[in-house]
Amino acid sequence: MTDKGTQYEHQPVMLDEVLDMWFSRSDGFYVDGTFGRGGHSRALLAKLDADGRLTGIDRDPLAIAEGEALADEDRRFHIKASRFDCLQDVVAEQGRPIDGLLLDLGVSSPQLDDAARGFSFLRDGPLDMRMDPTSGESAADWLARAEEKEIADVLYRYGEERKSRWIAKRICETRKEQPITRTLQLADLIESVLGRSEPGKHPATRSFQALRIHINGELDALNKVLEQSLETLAIGGRLAIISFHSLEDRIVKLFIRDHSGRAPKGRGGLPLGDEMPQRLEPVGKAIRASKAELKVNVRSRSAVLRVAEKVA
Repeated sequence: MTDKGTQYEHQPVMLDEVLDMWFSRSDGFYVDGTFGRGGHSRALLAKLDADGRLTGIDRDPLAIAEGEALADEDRRFHIKASRFDCLQDVVAEQGRPIDGLLLDLGVSSPQLDDAARGFSFLRDGPLDMRMDPTSGESAADWLARAEEKEIADVLYRYGEERKSRWIAKRICETRKEQPITRTLQLADLIESVLGRSEPGKHPATRSFQALRIHINGELDALNKVLEQSLETLAIGGRLAIISFHSLEDRIVKLFIRDHSGRAPKGRGGLPLGDEMPQRLEPVGKAIRASKAELKVNVRSRSAVLRVAEKVA
């Protein structure tokens, strides 16, 4: 059982790169849509002057507690308990458009390292996976009621698991004999189906990722917040997003492309569809963690940072 007093270290990914590309004005209004343990937020506050403002958003109760403590320390900061697709509310509360929006997608190190949260296939704990464990349906409850085809579809769509049908079938067979309620119980089940065919990668990686995304509605929230950013960012305001797997990064990449007047061309250079008016301008190219960062934070190995500026 995890000690409630245990502290888990979280290293903000690509901190210097985020600040270099995201920060634009010291008196601006910024939103850290995935506050976590406040690594990016604290670094940004150090660059803001007395008129600068920062709102952090999170739905993890432990992150909210961390944010409330920071708000007590620094009057320029405010924490909001919500999913990050609430930008209209944030803008209404502050009475000004957003100069910078940051999203560091996925699960944080403290969430992953705390077995009681149910995100890890390496540590035994209750099969929960909810970002906010006080609301919604846990992964265990969903697996207990979902139909085999629905489970297979989630594993394939969100985890790109090629043998999703085999895993779903085994899950449904197993739950007839006993409920699947523990993380290692599910991880062992998946390994019994897939074996250890990929060196250095646990066979349950893709399935756990898929379940987490589904349980928390992560891609739905991402699509919504991207659309909201077009209306809530100030002209010159910047959108910075760190993705950790191809599904998220593809959504971000295509969104920036579609709103930057760079629609894909077909044969003869003709556009494949109607081009949208330009509203975003990419800031540089996609960035990955440096070799130096990879040495101290292995979890940054799959991170991709994309930044775009609102131009109209």
